[in-house]
Amino acid sequence: MRNDIVVCQNIFMKYQSADGETEAIKDISFTVKPKEFVSIIGPSGCGKSTLLSIIAGLIKPTRGKVYINGTDIAENKVNIGYMPQKDSLLPFRTIRENVFLGLEIQGKKTKENMEYGENLLKTYGLGDFMNKYPSQLSGGMRQRAALIRTLVIRPEILLLDEAFSALDYQTRLAVSNDIYSIIKKEGKTAVMVTHDISEAVSMSERIIVLTNRPAEIKSIHKPRFDEEYDVPLKRRNHEAFREHFNKVWRDIDVHI
Repeated sequence: MRNDIVVCQNIFMKYQSADGETEAIKDISFTVKPKEFVSIIGPSGCGKSTLLSIIAGLIKPTRGKVYINGTDIAENKVNIGYMPQKDSLLPFRTIRENVFLGLEIQGKKTKENMEYGENLLKTYGLGDFMNKYPSQLSGGMRQRAALIRTLVIRPEILLLDEAFSALDYQTRLAVSNDIYSIIKKEGKTAVMVTHDISEAVSMSERIIVLTNRPAEIKSIHKPRFDEEYDVPLKRRNHEAFREHFNKVWRDIDVHI
């Protein structure tokens, strides 16, 4: 546990509704190591995004604990970067101004942090677009800007909630490749919720497969690729890709 950046201990989640009590998550425990990329996948509606929201501290579980770098997430002292499905860039602010938004909210818009944000934009191909508005950028560039807005606050961990699902298929492939490369180059830890098995296999060191609701951990997969296959697009062409895909697919309880 001391070497883990994320620790989820016996997470339960129950909702009260007009129809009574609904159990969404049942006794989930797992850990994530520093700089690891972990995906959470499972049937639609099984509770993947709920679990991610619990890790983010947005929802309090009925029972259980989440620790980030040894700190209880309930204490709200942990810096977490959260990327939702849409880039949520403000249309009336330039890309540079959007990147600084988190710094403004946290009261950390210092010269040093602003320079860090500008350097990230330059490093990852958006230096010439700092003063453009979101409507002037492609979907892939907007998503890259959204990631940089998240990175500039120097988060302990990145949480990605279906972060590429709003993009068309070709753009999604390219952006997932870009985002993965940026996360690895910056040495960040990432936990991603996705319904896309190919995406999970091509990006993850580990894949946590959840059951139907109430969600429990059904299996954990560890895709392995040769060292030269170091980005998602290359891994999709690796001979082992289909084997890893099929193993995950067999574990997802989908009723057709």
